[in-house]
Amino acid sequence: MPTYAAGMSPRRPGMIRRSAAAIDRWDVSASNDVAKAKFPAVVDRGLPWLTWAADKSKLWMVVSAVLVAPGNKRARRAAARGLGSIAVASVLANQVGKRALPRRRPRLDNVPIRRIARHVPVSSSFPSGHSASAAAFAVGVAVECPPLALPIGALAGAVMFSRIYTGVHFTSDVLAGAALGAAVAGVGAVAAPAHHEQLRRSAAEPGRPQPPRPTGQGLVAVLNKCAGSAGQQILDELRSALPDAELLELSDGDDIVEMMQKAAQRAEVLGAAGGDGTINAAAAAAMASDVPLLVIPAGTFDHFAGDIEMTELSDAIDALRTGRAVRVDVGDAGGQPFLNTASLGSYPEFVKVRERWQDRLGKPIAATVAIITVLRRCPPLTAEVDGVPRRLLLLFIGNGDYRPRGFVPRWRRCLDAGHLDVRLADEARGGSMWRLVVGTLTADLYRSSRYVEVRQPSITVKITGNTGYLARDGEIEDAPHEVIFSVRRQALTVYRGPARTA
Repeated sequence: MPTYAAGMSPRRPGMIRRSAAAIDRWDVSASNDVAKAKFPAVVDRGLPWLTWAADKSKLWMVVSAVLVAPGNKRARRAAARGLGSIAVASVLANQVGKRALPRRRPRLDNVPIRRIARHVPVSSSFPSGHSASAAAFAVGVAVECPPLALPIGALAGAVMFSRIYTGVHFTSDVLAGAALGAAVAGVGAVAAPAHHEQLRRSAAEPGRPQPPRPTGQGLVAVLNKCAGSAGQQILDELRSALPDAELLELSDGDDIVEMMQKAAQRAEVLGAAGGDGTINAAAAAAMASDVPLLVIPAGTFDHFAGDIEMTELSDAIDALRTGRAVRVDVGDAGGQPFLNTASLGSYPEFVKVRERWQDRLGKPIAATVAIITVLRRCPPLTAEVDGVPRRLLLLFIGNGDYRPRGFVPRWRRCLDAGHLDVRLADEARGGSMWRLVVGTLTADLYRSSRYVEVRQPSITVKITGNTGYLARDGEIEDAPHEVIFSVRRQALTVYRGPARTA
């Protein structure tokens, strides 16, 4: 008897009904074959435990903790991408798929009692949420760190098979869940390419060699222990490698801007370890005191550090010891500097929602909640852009030429382009936030009249409605009614890592 509920009832058209019945017969036959098959005792004991461990993604959280523990940035990015993929795949499988196509669970009559899962779900069987999460995590990790594809993929495959083995899912449930999870991670790879897929940078910024400082003499470095991995390990390594440097720790409650200003006033070189917000504050202080900036990679994403090839702590130490430095452009938003990007519209709203939830849910899941919230509720921004009235869904301002095109910019070939990278989407030209997302993923966005992408030295934005927020290098502040974005040409001297292919 077919096990599909109302979602696949006999009221469906004849061809769909016959296809569902054929899949159902094959599923029942495959489940019976697995139940009758003999497996080693270790499998009988291990797979029920594995399927329990994967409940609520406990297994993948533990794996992520193992990847993050050594402090390897590539593994950390892989864990973040894997968990983010799970967050999206889980919502689609459990909240959308199971409700749209309800299906009864397999009967357990033929399953040996020692194999039956500790917890037998009563929700819809189709698709398998465990399989969707396993595939999403495995593919997400593999995209960011290919050497982990085989071990993580094998573990994910074992989780998927355990759902059939313990009698809680049919084979087609598992295959559908796996396809869904892999698709989510694949779309994520298109929207946000992996770090190792970036192209060669030009490293063409004008050189500004500095005196070699083999022991760190003259360096005053501020470490933001609240950001990324700027913890005791980096502090100890810096003390060992640069014994003459002055190292300051920034903790909760400290004024980061004031601390950077005081450090820059007595420094020959100002160093900073933390996220892009920390580096932004350090750059402002370094320019005010006319001293070079040493970026110590220790943030969560390190966008600016990546663009100057400071990917490891050893790169920063080597650059200081050899005096390898260049001059770079700095963006200006109404008198306030930004090294990477500034934006108005939906992105600042996204950051506000993500920060509201990330302490309770973690950053990957909080980011997913923020994306859904912004897509549903963020109103367009009524403004004039260089005198042209617009209803902005999003306005992106990049310091220099960003790649790739669209609204997922990741990196720059050089940091002295002399102009801004301006990208905007205009609702007044027939757009919507959902169409914007679909257009970005399908590449139709670039042929649309509602999308504008230009390069120019400055841009003036006058907000005529609710001002919302302005984001500068990920830091959020209330937006003024008028903002002039421009470029400070080669305004900052910064130490650079070795030019290489990522």
